[in-house]
Amino acid sequence: MPKCPETDQVKRLLKVGGRFICLTLAESHVLGLLFPKFRYGWKMGIHPIALKPSDRSSLQTFMVVAEKENSPALCQILSTVNRSSFGGPKNQVHGLFQALEDENKIRADYSSGSDITYALEDLKIGVEGNLAELHPSRRVQLSLGEPGVCLFCYRAVLLDAQRDFGPFAYQCAVFLVPKTRAHEWLFSSEEGQWAVVESSKAARLIMILLDSSHSDASMDEIQKDLSPLIMQLAPGDFDDEAQIPFMAASDGIKQRKIVQEITSPLTGPIIVDDVIYEKVDENISRLFASEDVIFRRLTFQRTESLVQSEAVLSKEGSPKSLADINQKIGQSSSKSKKKGNQKKYGSNVSSSDGLSNDLKVDHSYLASSYHTGIISGFTLISSHLDGLASTGGMVRSVVIGLGAGLLPMFLCKHLSFAEIEVLELDPVVVDLARDYFDFRDDERLKVHVTDGLKYVKDAAHGVTNGYENDVSEAKVPSSNGNSTPSNAPLKSTEKIDMLIVDVDSSDLSSGLSCPAADFVEESFLMAAKDSLSDQGLFVINLVSRSQAIKDSIYSKLKSVFPHLFHLQLDEDVNEVIFALKTETCITEDKFHEASQRLTRLLNLENSSWGQNITEGTSKIKRLR
Repeated sequence: MPKCPETDQVKRLLKVGGRFICLTLAESHVLGLLFPKFRYGWKMGIHPIALKPSDRSSLQTFMVVAEKENSPALCQILSTVNRSSFGGPKNQVHGLFQALEDENKIRADYSSGSDITYALEDLKIGVEGNLAELHPSRRVQLSLGEPGVCLFCYRAVLLDAQRDFGPFAYQCAVFLVPKTRAHEWLFSSEEGQWAVVESSKAARLIMILLDSSHSDASMDEIQKDLSPLIMQLAPGDFDDEAQIPFMAASDGIKQRKIVQEITSPLTGPIIVDDVIYEKVDENISRLFASEDVIFRRLTFQRTESLVQSEAVLSKEGSPKSLADINQKIGQSSSKSKKKGNQKKYGSNVSSSDGLSNDLKVDHSYLASSYHTGIISGFTLISSHLDGLASTGGMVRSVVIGLGAGLLPMFLCKHLSFAEIEVLELDPVVVDLARDYFDFRDDERLKVHVTDGLKYVKDAAHGVTNGYENDVSEAKVPSSNGNSTPSNAPLKSTEKIDMLIVDVDSSDLSSGLSCPAADFVEESFLMAAKDSLSDQGLFVINLVSRSQAIKDSIYSKLKSVFPHLFHLQLDEDVNEVIFALKTETCITEDKFHEASQRLTRLLNLENSSWGQNITEGTSKIKRLR
């Protein structure tokens, strides 16, 4: 069986009508290598070579014939092998027909227009047009690299930018996507990939989707291995490797220390880490007089690129120090059987033993811009809030999704007349919020381990839902790691003034990162509306890069709520949606006055936070 370089020479030397003949025992793994080499522009057949009568018990020899054609057509492989009269061993005939069936199915799928992955040599003979020329909107999936020739094989997508993406900074560029992010909608879907092309400013972008086979390789090794392959895909007479930039998906982290890693049966792997970013917002630098501001993050690995919660560490934060946390980690092995595998990282992370010593979670500041956006949206019902405060009433707030508990803690601290219930499905998340983010409940702030979907539907129908009848019977973990049931009943019969949905989706392939799809179904939206008080506010943190998905969600919301507003955050994929139940609604010319009222209610008049709330309010627009 010829190796890959020899078959390449055969294909180059043969003229149209010329034939390549290969004698083989036709093992399935051999045919699996041979058939793909002669797909486009070749007509193939496989024929048995007659055996002598005395050789009936021996392995059968076959002749594979590949004839070069003048067009890059894709033809089925013809076979004159008769299964019923086959004289060789049974395992040999089975392997042969299995390889034939698999290859012809691939060719049938390709011919029918199914999603095709080409080999580099297929593209070089023109199956998708002339590679030397840029064809706007051309998108081709391909495999690069061959065993024995390259260090690795690669899954790639070639994208020629649409005309309106220009002007271009590069004629050709490479974008490396790490394994941990390759499944995300941004890199796995066609719509997401075009978004990357537009931001890259490259006329032709070659996206490389790395996998586990590249885990032990450095970026330098991968770039060196890819460079000769990329040169064959560059447009025109491009002959200077140095002019082809290699870009990569990055989180912009300067320094990182993993504080805790745990696997939850419900959420999967979860990481708590402390990080220093290469760049931080000017407001943060101004508020925290430190050269390197340290953030504590909570990340669900199922949505690794989307940090679920993020807090600033400061000397004036919570009473829990990093020393306490490290001691907790040392003691956590006793709980590992109950919660899943746990381990403390160190060897593969930047050394940073003193990264957050003597610093604590600062609950007076919301590091996530979308949390600030949610607070700004309270402007829409600031008159209602003011009325409750002036009459000694309580604003009933329900937050679905605890995360690190930062938003509920901020609300409890700054909205003194708020009664807050947090609904979290995963008890492990509650435990992490208590142990590493200093989440604490009190008489005004309660957390319940329960299903938010069921809770809201019960609230809409006035169904009483206590712990004794609820999934929260699974017990709420306490800050010392022991699970204890809560005695506080769920107040499903009371109408809600503020209902906030802040949950992630476990299915990133859908293109919807937040919330989970169930929370934007019309049945849930109807229940949410019915659960609200007359002046109630419904809030959704929406994260999706797909305009089609967002348009579909807008349509569902419009069919349920009479008034919708939204806040699109600058340089962020988060969009906060605000829905009001009643026809009477605040007008946009009253926003400034309403935001001033809100900052007063939050006791933030003399704080830079008051300015942040006002600035956020100015960006809230009616959703048309």
